[in-house]
Amino acid sequence: MPHSDPWHDPPPDGRRTREEPAHTEANERATLDALARASTDPTLAGSVPDLLRRLRQRPYDEIGVAVVAERCAVLGLAAHHAVSLLRDLGTPHGEQALLRLVRDGRVDEVSRAWARDSLTLLRRPGYEARARQLPQGESPLLPSAVHDLPYSWDTGFQWPAQLPETADNIARARAILQACAPAAPVSDPVPAPSWHSYEDEGEDPPVWLEVRAVLRDFMPYASLVTEERMAEAIRECALLTVPGVPRDPDSEEAARFARRWVTWISGWIAGEVFTWLGMCVDDDTLVTPWAMELAERYARFGFVPDRAVAMLNWHGTVPRSREALARLAAEGRLPSDDR
Repeated sequence: MPHSDPWHDPPPDGRRTREEPAHTEANERATLDALARASTDPTLAGSVPDLLRRLRQRPYDEIGVAVVAERCAVLGLAAHHAVSLLRDLGTPHGEQALLRLVRDGRVDEVSRAWARDSLTLLRRPGYEARARQLPQGESPLLPSAVHDLPYSWDTGFQWPAQLPETADNIARARAILQACAPAAPVSDPVPAPSWHSYEDEGEDPPVWLEVRAVLRDFMPYASLVTEERMAEAIRECALLTVPGVPRDPDSEEAARFARRWVTWISGWIAGEVFTWLGMCVDDDTLVTPWAMELAERYARFGFVPDRAVAMLNWHGTVPRSREALARLAAEGRLPSDDR
């Protein structure tokens, strides 16, 4: 997923560009005409980035600018600059052009990813407006025990490290882990909640990150993870042509896709509970034996096993933790780093 912005990146040779002509309607028309010529004359391709840059200011002819920028992106002429110009152009003409670009097979995947990123930015106010609506009459997809969880998906559902070890907080942690506990082995492992390029140098980000960005905007809290909002978010991802998202939101494939995401969200919530119990709860008597029993169950069924085993290790001085770890090791169910 591209992140650099050609409007703010320095020129490749480090030199300042020459002063741009004044922004007048006549100059804008001349720039549009020059871009039209460059789109048919390969010898003029080198001038396209500067020409597109001249159109950054509020245009006189929004439709004309959108048409030319879209054509440049389709032809691969400074496509990154063209997409950025459409993003700056905004709604409606820039957004409409971007929606066409993400579905246009002539556009290279890097540029389409940048177009999706730009579209998400333009459409985010709508997502956030939906998130502010109360879920009255909607069908929740997560267990009731997590509905009052005050920690947002924006922060990965993390529990504050300074949260006191009160009876209420311990009871909430226990209730969530019990509600989210798997009843059988999980066939689709929950991915790690974060991805950093420096950890996987040379690898592209997993496509599910794009899906998560949209779902998280629609449903920033566990109480907002409802059947209705999940369907809306999947429809939005399909509109943006996010890779891996079913194109028919009403298909059985889309239903399976939604169930997978509900499982992942539950896993991320439970994983953060294990982390808080392990790292931040010092009194072993508050978590013995129930947390050890649940952690062993999660690890045995392959549901956020890394977090569950980490909690057992953090309370490794407790006999129940050592016994659970020994059983998991004998069954070959410990994560590779703990074997």
